[in-house]
Amino acid sequence: MSNDERLSNSPKPAAAPPLAAQPSTKAHALTVTSNRGQTPSSVVGPVTPTMDVTGATGTKAGTLAPSSARSSATMAIGTLASRILGFIKAMMLGIAIAGTAIATIFEGSNYLPNLIFLLLAGGVFNAVLIPQIAKASKQPDKGTDFISRLLTLGVVGLLGITVVVMLLVGPILGLFTSFRGSELQLAITFGLFLLPQIFFYGLFSLLGQVLNAHNAFKAYAWAPVVNNVVAIAGLLVFIVISGSAVSTPHTVENWTIGQTWILAGTATLGIVAQSAVLIIPVHRLGLNLRPKFGLKGTGLGATAKVAGWTMGTMIIGNLTFLVILRVATIPLGGSTGGDPGIPDIFVLNRATELYIMPHSIIALSIATVMFTAMAHAAARKDMSGLRTSLAGALRTTGMATVFAGIALVVLSGPLGMLFSGNQETVGRHVAITLAILAVGAPFYSINFILNRVFYAQEDARTPFTIQCIMVGLGLTTALLASLLPQEWIIYGLAASYTLSNVVAPIVSHIFLKRKLGNYGGGLIMRAHMRFLVAALVAGIAGELTLRLFGSASSTGFMWTSIAASALALAVVGTLMAVIYILILKRLRVDEVDALLNPLLGRLRNRLP
Repeated sequence: MSNDERLSNSPKPAAAPPLAAQPSTKAHALTVTSNRGQTPSSVVGPVTPTMDVTGATGTKAGTLAPSSARSSATMAIGTLASRILGFIKAMMLGIAIAGTAIATIFEGSNYLPNLIFLLLAGGVFNAVLIPQIAKASKQPDKGTDFISRLLTLGVVGLLGITVVVMLLVGPILGLFTSFRGSELQLAITFGLFLLPQIFFYGLFSLLGQVLNAHNAFKAYAWAPVVNNVVAIAGLLVFIVISGSAVSTPHTVENWTIGQTWILAGTATLGIVAQSAVLIIPVHRLGLNLRPKFGLKGTGLGATAKVAGWTMGTMIIGNLTFLVILRVATIPLGGSTGGDPGIPDIFVLNRATELYIMPHSIIALSIATVMFTAMAHAAARKDMSGLRTSLAGALRTTGMATVFAGIALVVLSGPLGMLFSGNQETVGRHVAITLAILAVGAPFYSINFILNRVFYAQEDARTPFTIQCIMVGLGLTTALLASLLPQEWIIYGLAASYTLSNVVAPIVSHIFLKRKLGNYGGGLIMRAHMRFLVAALVAGIAGELTLRLFGSASSTGFMWTSIAASALALAVVGTLMAVIYILILKRLRVDEVDALLNPLLGRLRNRLP
């Protein structure tokens, strides 16, 4: 995911992540997002279970408390800044290598660091540690001993994992991609430059969770900005020195080691910088952290018990994406040579980064804040507060993600052109893939939030069970996609993602209702229906306006260049957003003010 979520950011149980997202930082590439996805916290006080009254804190049930909204706004603004830069980075990457064999090989290799981190450690770091750190922070030493031992164990473990994976890069790429011959050799070279990211993803996640558990969100939300700035600078240097994909087509035969240093080296350097910027804010917490070995007497045994199930969940879930990686690289492995007429993993990653963006900017920010609130409520055995936090997160998130799903379908054309490198064929491939994925975008966020409740209660076994069910569906549909003609494989994988995203929250809801009882499902559904009606009206207006930009014609203005598509996107996207907000205001939807007021307030405070 340029970072998500993110990382989102984040184990993303049962939902398909973007093939290139980085945990809580890259825009969900096989964003399990966290570009950083794919991640922070304010305790919501007890509220009565009745969903239409005011609770003890004076916050209407089903909406975010002001402190939670402010924390969500802080994260959302930081993530938005990162996403804007991530957009620019993706555009630059498209100009550099889109439509070439290099794009497929680089994307396949860059997929691995994020996937391996999530496969081995991401779920434990992102879903398990906050409750444990929150508990430890109540100790007389504010958790210093626990966190010191935790960081020591994590750093040593990550270093060992990274070294082993780099030693096995050849067999791993040979097994899980369809690359062969010189293509595989170049993928291995890319891998040696990119795989050190595993260690720094882990370090970023560990330090970020320490900050989150102590209600310090700003640095974690803004660190991915540093990553994107470094990556953009590297791509600019690459284009200046090596030329664009259109002016100087890049092939395996004419590729040089110097180009690898620039393209892959700066990608890893960005992740290093992203991790390093968290060291100072962690130091400012005053915990006096030091390297400490040994687990006895720290309570890490309880952490390990929960982590075992979470690790199983991540392994089972991400094995699916190893299969997806192999299927997504079939077009190049089938000797199409990076034919821009056939969609490839580059197309799938760009479309995935786009569809996961609403989740990374809004849902992940809200879920991160509310997750800590849920963890504190669960620790107090306050089931009413837990249900209220969940309902508020689902309704506020839904207001953004339902509109985003419709908007992504309508605007898939101009969005696809942004990352095409000015190649209309590549732009259309991204647009079609994005339109398929966008249908599942709201469901993805719903499922993510539902699963956070299990982890807040230190129940990692139930998500493991859910993941096993979803893996069966995901593997079946991905393997079916591999049987399609090469030009349809990527579209088949996108459909597989969407089907899994739609089914996953249904399965999670069944399990959660048994454990939590009624958490206001009727009101949540009613709110989402109102969101959908407003979004459809805005979508129809957007589609009609987009036709004025030539969307219906293969030679229309919108398809002529990146600049033309950006203009269409700005005009039509703004129109749709205004119509949507006005309709919601007319319908007196409380979530509009709950989500927008903190954001607008912070923006006004920063204006001269």
